[in-house]
Amino acid sequence: MGIRTTTGRAHKAPADSRVTLAHIMSEHDTNLYGTIHGGVVMKLIDDAAAAAAGRHADGPAVTVSVNRMAFLAPVRAGDLLTVHAELDRAGRTSMDVTVQVTAERWNASGPTTEVATAQLTFVAIDADGSPREVPKLTTSA
Repeated sequence: MGIRTTTGRAHKAPADSRVTLAHIMSEHDTNLYGTIHGGVVMKLIDDAAAAAAGRHADGPAVTVSVNRMAFLAPVRAGDLLTVHAELDRAGRTSMDVTVQVTAERWNASGPTTEVATAQLTFVAIDADGSPREVPKLTTSA
């Protein structure tokens, strides 16, 4: 169960892995209080973060942990939820991804609202499910 090296570039910038997902929330996602279930938002966060990690790793990556998650404001049916994910750290096989979630209130004219933030850790895997190396993350000085 050794570590395999990725076939991609040796270094990648955070912008190379950036992912933005958008989803219009519907009534079937609501809880008894008329707001969107936290688990629905969490799934969108995990989807965006996994896509960012996979882009960086040039292949599949699996969630290892949710290091931090905060719900800052409620999400309602009809809101356009936008989920932004970007790598902020790459180890030998693991990657940390930061996610910011905003809601655009379609039913009212007003500013876009930050509704959640999260930070997750992923590990790149090969076809056998074994960890494999990922490119280094370059940062601007």
